[in-house]
Amino acid sequence: MSKGNDWATKVLTLVKAGNTDAAIAQIKVAPTVKDLKALKTLMIVGKLGGRWRLLDEAIDDNLALLSAPRLHRAP
Repeated sequence: MSKGNDWATKVLTLVKAGNTDAAIAQIKVAPTVKDLKALKTLMIVGKLGGRWRLLDEAIDDNLALLSAPRLHRAP
């Protein structure tokens, strides 16, 4: 079984390569809240937080969406 933060390091690689559009697309389909938090932590540790406003907004927005309780459940 793979580590949970592999996703975060792969997305961080996209960010470092300058491909923020692909990183934002990956953030929108993030597997879990834990993975998004790991990405946010990696960005802070790597001193990349705050460099790209749209990227930071995408992380925060999707953290809120994944953290929110579901309004209904599928049958």
